[in-house]
Amino acid sequence: MRAHICLASLCVGVALTGCALAPPQKSDEIRAQALPNLSVPASWAASTTLADAPTDDWLASFNDPQLSALVEEALAYNTDLQIAVARVEQAAGYAKLAGSTIYPVVNVLGHGGIGKSGGDGSGINILGLFANWELDLWGRARAQAEAGSQQYQAAVADAQYARQSIMAVVAKSWFLAIEARLQAAIANDVVQSSGQAVGLSRDRLRVGRGDEYDVSLAEANLETARDAARQLVLAQGQALRAIETLVGRYPAAALQVTDSLPGMPASVPTGLPSGLLERRPDVLAAEHRVNAAFYNVAEAKAARLPRIALTAGVNSISTELFVLQSHGNPVASLGLNLAAPIFNGFGLQAQVEIRTAEQKLAVAQYGVVAARAFGEVEAALSSGFAADDREAILARSVASNARTVELAQVRYRVGSGDLRAVLQQNVALYAARTNLLRAQSERRIQRVNLHLALGGSFEATPSKREGRLGTEASEVASSGTKAAP
Repeated sequence: MRAHICLASLCVGVALTGCALAPPQKSDEIRAQALPNLSVPASWAASTTLADAPTDDWLASFNDPQLSALVEEALAYNTDLQIAVARVEQAAGYAKLAGSTIYPVVNVLGHGGIGKSGGDGSGINILGLFANWELDLWGRARAQAEAGSQQYQAAVADAQYARQSIMAVVAKSWFLAIEARLQAAIANDVVQSSGQAVGLSRDRLRVGRGDEYDVSLAEANLETARDAARQLVLAQGQALRAIETLVGRYPAAALQVTDSLPGMPASVPTGLPSGLLERRPDVLAAEHRVNAAFYNVAEAKAARLPRIALTAGVNSISTELFVLQSHGNPVASLGLNLAAPIFNGFGLQAQVEIRTAEQKLAVAQYGVVAARAFGEVEAALSSGFAADDREAILARSVASNARTVELAQVRYRVGSGDLRAVLQQNVALYAARTNLLRAQSERRIQRVNLHLALGGSFEATPSKREGRLGTEASEVASSGTKAAP
């Protein structure tokens, strides 16, 4: 018995002094490997100001209660988001499964028989408790557990980015729905103006100062305006259906929208380009997948080495055969199992090569996501500044065209101008008003794109779901270290 205790102590000591896992690559190392030709500038190319860290709660900056309510509704009922959350739960299960190999396996075995007629007729009763614990000397089980933890954390980051993306789509769809309503209102104004032109041309024909050509031209222009107005009504309905689908409602185009765009928030702190990759959830998810691939390589390499397991068992066997007496013989055992691969057709080496290739693929995918992140920020900044300038230019254009229409109408009434000039100026005014509204909506859409590209949250503090997922990620990430032999 003393020898068994010494053997167990020796095995546990060897297990505890097993080789430690190598740490994964740092973020800077992954970035340098994935984007060797990309040099991160000290400031954004499209903006050299507002370098403070981006702020959260950007949704509240629009000061639109109805938009905020739609966002909360989408959080609760959006089907794409529910898929993302389910994938997090699935990844959590896989992470626990991967980490289970670092714990001992304990099983109970029982067998019963009563004389010749009981059980299998042997009359033998067996009850045993058996344990098996692989001594993870080379870190194979710990690498497997850590890979599962990294995959789980990647799923958590994916879910967080899905939340931000869906809410950004809700906000942009809301702005587009309001724009569609306002565009339809402008089209109705054009229809009304075109109808007045038809009436004026008929009056001039009746008093002998006009002709059939002007009447026909005005009527054709009116029908064109009516067709444009009808198309915009359809566009408004489609925009409403898009929002209703996002928030989980039936797409009946029954949503009521306001008759004006929300106010434009103040300027956004953009932070430094060097900090972007540490904020964006999709980039963090790609980094976790690189780390998971790193540990998969470590697991494949360790699988080529011998496996040593500590076994223990306690069992009791009793017999009652033909005679009225009972014999019991409880037995306890402790030992080691050794399994070493000798030849398997180079299968284990192939696994190492596959895992190494997967690691290279994960690094390349990280490069794709990181490069896209930089591009999205620069594009959103440039588009936002362009929309700012366009709004000011188009506002002046609308004022000038409105004045020109008034003058053209006066000239036509007094007979010094023709109807074509009036209609042309009406078209120019309509185009200017439409373009101004498009620029105003685009400013708000690009502001949402900028917040999403910068990795800023639309909430002041993480939601309960994000907090719970983040806590679980920390627990899973540390479970391998705590339980590793």
